[in-house]
Amino acid sequence: MKQKLVQIIIGVVSLFLLLGVGQAKEYTMEQLPQLTQDPIHQTVSKRVTNYFTQAHYHHIQLDDAFSEKIFDRYFKLLDSNKGLFTADDIAQFEPQKTVFAQELKTGDLSVAFDIYNFALKKRFMRYQYALSVLAQPMNFDSDESIDFERDKMPWPTSEKELDEYWQKRVKFDELSLALTDKKEDEIREILSKRYRQVLKILIQTNSEDAFQVFMNAFAREIDPHTSYLAPRKKRDFDSEMSLSFEGIGATLNMEDDYTSIVSFVKGGPAEKSNQLAIGDKIIGVGQKGKQIQDVIGWRLDDIVDLIRGPKGTTVNLEILPAGANTKPKTIELKRDTIRFEDREVKSSIIQTPRGKVGVLEVPSFYIGLTNKTKTLLAEFNKENVDSVVIDLRNNGGGSLSEAIGLTGLFIESGPVVQVRDDRQNVIQYDNNDGFVYYNGPLVVLVNRYSASASEIFSAALQDYHRAAIVGETTFGKGTVQTSRNIAYPIDERIHPDWPSLGGVQYTIQKFYRINGGSTQLKGVVPDIEMTDMQLDYETGERFLDNALPWDSIKAARYSSFGNVDKILPKLNVLHEQRIKQDPEFNYIDADISRLNKESDKQFVISLNKAKRELEQDENDKRELTRTNERLERMHQKPVKSLDELPKDYKVPDAFLNEAAEIALDLKAGYKSNN
Repeated sequence: MKQKLVQIIIGVVSLFLLLGVGQAKEYTMEQLPQLTQDPIHQTVSKRVTNYFTQAHYHHIQLDDAFSEKIFDRYFKLLDSNKGLFTADDIAQFEPQKTVFAQELKTGDLSVAFDIYNFALKKRFMRYQYALSVLAQPMNFDSDESIDFERDKMPWPTSEKELDEYWQKRVKFDELSLALTDKKEDEIREILSKRYRQVLKILIQTNSEDAFQVFMNAFAREIDPHTSYLAPRKKRDFDSEMSLSFEGIGATLNMEDDYTSIVSFVKGGPAEKSNQLAIGDKIIGVGQKGKQIQDVIGWRLDDIVDLIRGPKGTTVNLEILPAGANTKPKTIELKRDTIRFEDREVKSSIIQTPRGKVGVLEVPSFYIGLTNKTKTLLAEFNKENVDSVVIDLRNNGGGSLSEAIGLTGLFIESGPVVQVRDDRQNVIQYDNNDGFVYYNGPLVVLVNRYSASASEIFSAALQDYHRAAIVGETTFGKGTVQTSRNIAYPIDERIHPDWPSLGGVQYTIQKFYRINGGSTQLKGVVPDIEMTDMQLDYETGERFLDNALPWDSIKAARYSSFGNVDKILPKLNVLHEQRIKQDPEFNYIDADISRLNKESDKQFVISLNKAKRELEQDENDKRELTRTNERLERMHQKPVKSLDELPKDYKVPDAFLNEAAEIALDLKAGYKSNN
C-alpha cells in the first residue's frame, strides 16, 4: 500500500522520502511516553469527586471499601478481555488498593498513572508479540477454538498463558482474512499494518487518555450511566444532543500516516467550496493569520480539534489532492454550523391494499425533535394517512424534555412522567398545551435497545391507552442523568490560561410511569410481542454492573386518552394469525431457535478453516434460499449467488411491516368502537 502511495504522488516524492514512506516503521518500547498527570487534572479530579459524592442520586461513601472497588474496575477497563495482565501483575499493585479514595480527594493520582503506564507497556509487548506470531507459518487445519468471553475468567496465571491466547487471537485475525480468499503475503501485510498502527497509537497516548480511563473507573463503580467527559467527549456529547457542530463538514479517516477525506456533509463549507474531493489528504492545518502546522502522523482527534472551531472563523488546510502527479495546495474555508440531518427524525409512508400508514423513524431524542415531528405530522394529516407508527427501535434516549414534548403531541393534556430525586422528592411533568397534533390510531415499535427517553414516551402512551406498544421488552433504563461543565463561570476570569476542563454526566433522579411503576430493570413490556420466541442473549439494564434497583411510587392522577386496551385482545389474535403465515417471521423464528441453541457457545469461535468455511457455506446457502424465495414472491427472477443482487436490494423489514399491519388493525378497531 505504501509503495503504491509513492507511485501515485510522484510530484512530491522528496517530501515522502523524508518521511520514510515505503518502509515498515518499527516502534520500540523506549518510544512509549512515561505519563504523569497534567497540573489541571488535580483541579478536575477534585471537582468531579465533589459532583459524584455530593450530587449523585446514589449516595456513596468514598472510603477504603469503595477504593477497592475502583481498583478492580480500573483493571477491568484497562484489560476488559484479560489479555494483558497476569494474576501476579494485579497482585503487585494490591497493597495500594485503598489509596484511590484519598487520591480522588486530593487530586494526586500518582498510583492511577503508575498503573496506566504499566498497562501501556503490557499492551505494547502484546502487539510486538502478535507481530512475531504473524511471521510464523499459518496453519488452519488444527481443531482449535478461541473463547472471546474472557471477562468472567480468572486472570491468567502466567505470560505463557497469555502467549497461548495471543497465538489464537492472531490466528483468528489471519483466518478471518483467509476466509475472504486473501493469500498469506496479503494477510501478513494487512495485519502487520494493523498491529503497527496500534503500536503507533500507544506511542501517541497522552495524559488525558490515562486520566479519562481512571475517572471513568470511579464513575462506573457508582452506576452504569455516570461518566467523566473529557473535553473532546464533552464536545461530542453536546453535538449528539443538538445534532450539530461547528466546523467544515467533512468526515475524515486515517490512512497510514495521512488524514483522508472520506465524505462530505451536504451543504457544509467543505462541499460548497468545490476545492476538495473524496480521497484528498490533509497534510497541514492552520488558523487565520498563523503558520500552518504539519499534521502528518498526528492522532486523528488532534487534527479534528485543529479543524473545528466557532462558526464564522477561518481555517487554512494544506491539501495533497488525490490522484497521480499532484502537488500540495492550500485552501481557506470559513467554518459554519453543520447539522447531522441524517440523524434527525425521518418520515415515510407505507402504502398497502388496506390503507396508508405514516412511519416516523426516531433515532434519538435530540433537541428539536418535537418541533420537527410537528411538521411531519402535519404532512401526514395532509396525506390522510390511516394510522401512524413511531419507530423507536435502537433509540437509546436523549433529552427528557423532548420525551415529554413528543408525548404531548399525541395527548391533549395531563402528566407524562414522574421523577424522584435523592431526597425522595417527587416531581410530576405534565403536558398542558391542550392541543393534539395527531389523534388517529397510533403504534409504537420498540426493541430491547429502546431505552430511557424511549421508555418514558412508550410507557406514557401505554398508560393512557393512547397507543399499542409492539415489539420486544425495552432496555430497562429508568434513571435520569444531567450534564454539567466542570469549569465554573468564574474560572475564565481568574484562570484565562486554563484549557477546557470537560464535563460530567451523572444520575440525579429516577423516573416513574404515571401509573407509579418504574421502568428500571423491567423496561416497558409491549402490548403485542412481535415474535413468540425470545432471544436468550444478555441485553438490558439488569445485566449491567451497579444498576440501581427497581421500585415504585404512588400513581399520578390521570384519565385514559384512548381505548387501545379494549382492542388489544383482537389485535393480538390478528397478529398471531398473520405471523404464522408470514415467511419472514418463519425465518426469524428459525434464526432465534438456532441462536438460542448456540447461546452457550456464542463467543467460542473455531480456528479450523474447513469448519468455518462449512459454517459460512451453510449461512450463504440459507440466505440464498431465502433471497430467492423473496424474489419469487416479488415475481422476480432468482439469482445464482448473493453477489448478483442489485445494490438497492433490501431485506424486508418484517417488524416494521407487521407494525404497519397492526396499525391498520387498530384503525379498524377504532371504527368498530366508535
